[in-house]
Amino acid sequence: MITTLPDREQARTLARQVVEARLAACVQVGTPVESFYRWQGAVEPAYETPLLFKTVPARYADLESFLQQHHPYALPEIIALNDVHGSSAYLDWVAQETQP
Repeated sequence: MITTLPDREQARTLARQVVEARLAACVQVGTPVESFYRWQGAVEPAYETPLLFKTVPARYADLESFLQQHHPYALPEIIALNDVHGSSAYLDWVAQETQP
């Protein structure tokens, strides 16, 4: 799952909260990216910090709800990417670390 935050400090805080809540086994905080998007009729530029969440499908709804409640944007980017292939040992670890 991915989202973006307005700065690194907020991204790190949210990442820690998600892992502590066991909604993801790991959250990677990326380097700032420059985004361009249309918002309320105007094209807007922004520097944002991307987050990549390592979780399981069973935790998607809880993670989405958490992000909706704690994200600073009025309309946060929340996109799930389906992973159908990967190291079984790593995927087992993700499943174990996201148990409520």
